[in-house]
Amino acid sequence: MLVHTVYFWLKPELTAAQRADFRRGVESLGGIKAVAKCYVGTPAPTEKRPIIDDTYSVALTVICQDVAAHDAYQVDPIHQAFINAFKTFWNRVQIYDAA
Repeated sequence: MLVHTVYFWLKPELTAAQRADFRRGVESLGGIKAVAKCYVGTPAPTEKRPIIDDTYSVALTVICQDVAAHDAYQVDPIHQAFINAFKTFWNRVQIYDAA
């Protein structure tokens, strides 16, 4: 199993409609055949602690069966279309992959 986690920091000037479009775009990644599970969320309203980074806008967690599935996810047309459509929406993106 491979866990692919992506954090997006969206540009503050985006409208509510653009943010909603972005969220739908992120959710569309769950439709990629190589994806076993997909979770999308925003920072949880948990107690503030120094070790928690809640400065991101949207988080994506994709579960793939293995590295080969992850690699297929990366080149999938849905993933590529998402990047092309929304790459101007974020200031920062951070990825963590765990196996």
